[in-house]
Amino acid sequence: MKIGRFGIGTSYRPFIIAEMSGNHNQSLDRALEIVAAAARAGAHAIKLQTYTPDTMTLALDQGEFFIDNPDSPWKGTSLYELYRQAHTPWDWHAPIMRRATELGLLSFSTPFDETAVDFLESLAVPCYKIASFENTDIPLIRRVAATGKPMLISTGMATEAELDESVRAARGAGCRDLVLLKCTSTYPASPENTNLRSIPHLRERFGCEVGLSDHTLGIGASVAAVALGASVIEKHFTLRRADGGVDSTFSLEPEEMAALATETERAWQALGQVRYGATEAEQDSLTLRRSLYIAEDMEAGEVLTRTSLRAIRPGRGLPPKYLEELLGRKVNQAVKKGTPMRWELLG
Repeated sequence: MKIGRFGIGTSYRPFIIAEMSGNHNQSLDRALEIVAAAARAGAHAIKLQTYTPDTMTLALDQGEFFIDNPDSPWKGTSLYELYRQAHTPWDWHAPIMRRATELGLLSFSTPFDETAVDFLESLAVPCYKIASFENTDIPLIRRVAATGKPMLISTGMATEAELDESVRAARGAGCRDLVLLKCTSTYPASPENTNLRSIPHLRERFGCEVGLSDHTLGIGASVAAVALGASVIEKHFTLRRADGGVDSTFSLEPEEMAALATETERAWQALGQVRYGATEAEQDSLTLRRSLYIAEDMEAGEVLTRTSLRAIRPGRGLPPKYLEELLGRKVNQAVKKGTPMRWELLG
């Protein structure tokens, strides 16, 4: 499959998505700087989130509408206030996407309701992302699928049965190109809760491309995911975590994003194929194997001994496996020290 001009699949280098989320800190200038930094770091796409506080929740600050989980990075605020701080104003989308295009990046977004899909269609986005918390929102999935554009669906928290229902809904509504992103919906996510071995299972179970939406710190999980077949990697991205922001604590900085782009491509290149024997690049190294050499000057008729015949480098003589067979046999001619052993030297 393709997203824009980029091929998606194990035959292509990993597709790297820099998720801006709310790291713009309500500054359009900062948002544009994030786009430029993502391009310099080697990302292939910048992703936004398209919602308003009112399309996400109710303006209440008590009960289940207030975040009091002590482990949450957003403890002490209401859902409405969180989404007010984090949302990307809709009139920013066009200039952000325009800057991305100028810098060679694809740009797209996660819609959180049908009005966001309609708006993003007006901007001609190349694909859509469904967030983990919306992966059971079947009406939204069907609306996005009806655009006919590629879809990425994060799998956080979803059971296999729920994913089956979501995938069936997407395909039934017109989605032909689908990527499931293995995801752990904690912020940050711990490595032991990441369960990357799900990646090949997802590919086999649902018959689609698979990637990782990675909330762990650092890039290790993403590199390992590529080794397990991930063709898409998404990471939250900011200019500097010290600048603060709703997602800053688990976002990559530019130098880290550059390392992610480099190391995931190296991991993909290193996968290669099932192969034994010397590669073309190793041909010269074959000469550095051990082989059997005459280790001292010998006259015709002398017997080969462990002193006169040794397994040493380089590798131009007979293989060492013939040593025992050759010991005690006679050479048929005078042989100088440093001569590679050959069958023709035997009497």
